[in-house]
Parts: sequence; structure tokens; C-alpha cells
Amino acid sequence: MTDDAEMLEKIRRQFDRGPYPRKPLDVSPKKSYDVLFNHSLITAYYLRNHKLIETEGKVILDAGCGSGYKALALAEANPGAKIVGIDISEESIKLSKERLNFHGFNEFEGYVLAIEDLPQLGMQFDYINMDEVLYLLQDPVAGLQAMKAVLKPEGIIRTNFHSYYQRFYFFQAQKTFKMMGLMDENPGEMEMEVVREIIDALKNDVVLKARSWLASPLEKNEEWLLCNYLLQGDKGFTISEMFEILKAAGLEFISMVNWRQWDLLNLFKDQNNLPAFLAMSLPELSMQEQLHLFELLHPIHRLLDFWCGHPGEAKPGVPVSEWQPADWENVTVHLHPQFRNEDAKQDLITSIEASRAFELSRYIPNVSLTPLMVESSTAATLLPLWDGGMPVSQLVERRLKIRPVDSVTLEPVSYEQAWEQVTGLLTELETFMYVLLERS
Repeated sequence: MTDDAEMLEKIRRQFDRGPYPRKPLDVSPKKSYDVLFNHSLITAYYLRNHKLIETEGKVILDAGCGSGYKALALAEANPGAKIVGIDISEESIKLSKERLNFHGFNEFEGYVLAIEDLPQLGMQFDYINMDEVLYLLQDPVAGLQAMKAVLKPEGIIRTNFHSYYQRFYFFQAQKTFKMMGLMDENPGEMEMEVVREIIDALKNDVVLKARSWLASPLEKNEEWLLCNYLLQGDKGFTISEMFEILKAAGLEFISMVNWRQWDLLNLFKDQNNLPAFLAMSLPELSMQEQLHLFELLHPIHRLLDFWCGHPGEAKPGVPVSEWQPADWENVTVHLHPQFRNEDAKQDLITSIEASRAFELSRYIPNVSLTPLMVESSTAATLLPLWDGGMPVSQLVERRLKIRPVDSVTLEPVSYEQAWEQVTGLLTELETFMYVLLERS
């Protein structure tokens, strides 16, 4: 058996023993709005094209579906889509089918198949989710090329690498335990107990222990140990390597999944008063250079989590922040489907009744670094959007009814003033994709 085949077999056995993630069968992501936001085709498609897309009838692949929790998230986040899963672990496929059936998604299709063999399915996909898998492949370029071969022209891939910088000490731990022979075969209870004993015996100021064990969650359960200290085939990548691999695979970078958390300017105390050198140089950096500088300065992200697709398919148009008044006249405003939920609606109504600010970021927290609050009467303008999309003009008319008089001057608010208030609010909310703007 070749080294590559031997490593693939080790990975398969590890996930046969413990399919990932280890979520109880009855646990649903139905109200995990941030999870659904990231697994929605609508999110990625709008971010690339500034257009809405219907999920009904779309075909979505969960490549390396594991225990099926992410496949379930894809099913919940994309109503009417057909969900297909593949995995090299037969036990994982069995559990995925059981999980999807338990939650009422009986048409889920699961196949025991390697990523590189995807074309054998004879299917084309609108969206491919390959989460927590790419960094395990011996040849990530080949894996991406296999997905590209089954991706529709306007299709989008979501995938990720482990960060070399953020996980540096976990990789050191893996090398340590490989040196001790604890990863020669599929790690089990004995190997995990040896790891615990070794770490416990180290002084707390030993760098490996301080930076990986003590800096991690208190609960070091079996899943945590296997996915960090004893993960077969684990590798780390940098942003530069990520872009090189995309180029070699013939794919185009779209965006980081948690793109707002990769904003380079957020690392500085005062974005409007940068040192002269940075003020002149940062605007000239490419997106790749900005992301690379971020990971060098602040390597907090475990995953280099990104969307990509076929080159030349992006149709972003003019950014909303640059729209002229005429651009707004034929726009229909929609709430993002994962924000348009009953919990958020009831919270908004309560906020309006209590005259307190409404916190939008409670429902999709991972797209904003700080809580996003909207004054209650302003937020009340958005309430009809829970019933469906509306033209901007109707929201302006509602705004005039809610606040017809200027609170300072006590003069009537003009239609033009209300228009500016509403379009200003929508511009801010569209930046975070709480609202989606559809131009006719």
C-alpha cells in the first residue's frame, strides 16, 4: 500500500470509528441562524452577484458529509433543494441517512465515494459544501478539480483549510504524538489516555501545553482530542497557499465565508487616523494581500473558510453604497431568509412596544464583529418585510406614518427626508446582508 493510500485508510477508519461532528441525532440547526446563513446558497450567490436566487429545485452536494449534521443544515437552509452527500466512511453515510430521515428529509441521497471520484455520480451541482475536509486530502488541487468538474457554470463551492498560523501548536502536538507512535494506527482509548497523562505531567508554562491545551475549551472530550491532537492527515495552510491552490485548480476566489471578521481595518484603534505609511499602502493591497496581512497580524481564525467558483461568473454590478436615487426606484427589499424568522419578528415587536433598540445581530451574529442595534421606531419600518418583499417606496410611506414629525424641529418630515432615512438604513443592513435588494 502506498503512503497516500495508507493515510486515506487511516482517515477512513478514524471517521468510521467516530463520524464527525458528534451531534445527537435529534439536535437540529433549525434555529441556529448563523449556521443556516453560512449554508445558504442565497448568501453566497447574493454576495457574488448581488442578485437573489431561488433554492427550489437546486441540487446541493455535501462533500465529506460525515455524520450528516451539515447536510441537515443545507436542507434546512435551502428549502426545496435536493441534498446529496458523499463520504469515504460507510458508517458516516449510514448515520447521515438516519439523521436526515429523522428530521423529515427522506429524499437525501448518500454515497460512499472519495472526492476525487465525484464525476462517477454523473450529476451536476448548483452548490457544493466541503466543510472540514479539504485540508485532509493528499492533493487538494485534485479535490477542487473534481468538484469543479461537477459544478454548474454559475455554481459555487464553499470549502476551507486549517490555518497554519492559528493551529501551529496543534500541528506541533500531532508531530509529537506521531514521534511517540500514538498515531501509527487508528487512535483509540489507550492512545487518548496516554495523551492526557503526558499533557497533565507537563508544567503549565511549557509552550505546547500553554498554547494548545490550556488555551482551549475546558472539556477535552474524545472528539476534541481526535480532531486536534490525534487527527490523521491534518495539515495547515496559509492564505498565499490557498490562492495558489485555487489558481492551480482553475477556480476563482469569491469571498471568505465570515468576511466581516477578516476586515483588516478592524484591527486598528482608529481607522480614520492610521499611520501615514499604512494610510497610503493599505488601499493599494489586493484582496489576497489584505487577507494575508490579517492572518500575519491576527491569526485567530482556525479555518480559512471561503467560497469559490468558475472564473468569470461574478456579476456584482454597482455597490449599493454608490447607488444614485434613481437606482432605488425599481428595487424590491427582502429580508435574508435566515433573518426572516418568527423569533426575530417577535423580538422586533417586543422592542417596538417597549421603545427599546432592536438588536439585529442576535440572529446572524457571525457577520458582525459588534452588536448591530437599530432604534425601535426605525426598526418598525422593516416589520412588513416578514410578510414578503416590498418596494422601497412602500417602506418610505410606512416610515412617514411612523414618524411624520421631526423630533427636534417639530416640522413635518418630507418624503425626501424619509427616503434618505430609509435608503440609508437599507444600505447599512445590506452590507451585512440582513436585507437583500432586488433590482428589476
